[in-house]
Amino acid sequence: MMKPLAGIRVLAIEQFGAGPYGSMYLAELGAEVIKIENRATGGDPSRQSGSVTLAEDDSAYFQAFNLAKKSVTLNLKSDEGRALFHELVKTSDVVWNNLRGSQPAKMGLTYDALKGVKPDIICTHISAYGRDNDRADWPGYDYLMQAECGFLSVTGEPGTPPSRFGLSMIDFMTGVVAALGCVSALLARPSQGGRDVDISLFDVALHQLTYPGTWYLNHGIETGRVARSAHPYNTPVQLYKTRDGWIFIMCMTDKFWQLLLERSEHTELAGDPRFNSMAGRAENRDALTEVLDEIFQTEVTDHWFEKLQTYIPVAPVYDLPNALDNPFVASIGMMQTMTHREFGEYRGLSNPIKIDQQRMQTHCGAGLGADNLEILGKELGVEDLEDLAARGVI
Repeated sequence: MMKPLAGIRVLAIEQFGAGPYGSMYLAELGAEVIKIENRATGGDPSRQSGSVTLAEDDSAYFQAFNLAKKSVTLNLKSDEGRALFHELVKTSDVVWNNLRGSQPAKMGLTYDALKGVKPDIICTHISAYGRDNDRADWPGYDYLMQAECGFLSVTGEPGTPPSRFGLSMIDFMTGVVAALGCVSALLARPSQGGRDVDISLFDVALHQLTYPGTWYLNHGIETGRVARSAHPYNTPVQLYKTRDGWIFIMCMTDKFWQLLLERSEHTELAGDPRFNSMAGRAENRDALTEVLDEIFQTEVTDHWFEKLQTYIPVAPVYDLPNALDNPFVASIGMMQTMTHREFGEYRGLSNPIKIDQQRMQTHCGAGLGADNLEILGKELGVEDLEDLAARGVI
């Protein structure tokens, strides 16, 4: 497969979630993504994070965000390290980082700092709060953005403590938005030249408030938490109990409501004045929940899923093992098997983007400094790599 970003080189100064997740999209779309890591600090801290170690310099957590990437070790705080970095910038298209907002300028990673080295370089910055405000020096993480931007107030059950998402979706969305901004700048580069592209976790989180945000801004409507993970207005759109677990039903239209009654063999509910309109069902949500719970608890989740699928939007509620061992996942190619340099056979999730209706093949991310010889030695012609390593430059 000829991948769309083949020929693009990205130098990534990144760690943990948002930056690595976004640059992994670039790597799997064909870009050569080179992680620039500091050997003295152990490189990206995610190499040592999580509950599963794959090698002395690797973890399952690290691989989840760094497939298809290379690694070069450089100490960017040393004069020699910066000089070597500038040599790499000359052959690169993007300098990518997810440092604290005040750091790119201090480390010489902005367009102003690098345009003399490469006039059309695209400098993509991911930070917690941005680089141009009074929070530029603040550290920040996904969970904090969920808290301040209102996500915890609309997640979980009413009457319980505020709840965050179980996954770091702000990190992931910010990484993907950064990749979109970066690729857009690359597309315009022939006519517009190099530039800075800025994305912050806070901005992305706030932007994701979407319709509840506009409802409040324009109409004063305060969307809160609804029981059973329900839609704030439409119903039945929520969790229901089955004999052995839970099922999620989404009757967003009257058509789906009628099909639910037909497939569950309870068409008598069509004549119930409490439930014969979308407004009525919303007004009598609690009563409808009791009625549907009673129906669904007569059979197991698999029974209802098979009976309702293709007719109405429906999903079983799975834990992680069931979600990943789902035969559908394997049938659509969303799981790949790779070879890890020490662990051996290694399974990972496929990139969700298809090119020409094909999944993009990938490989495990490189060990710390694994590409020093190829890139610094052979490409840049540096002969004294051992000496540079001994002096802490690489």
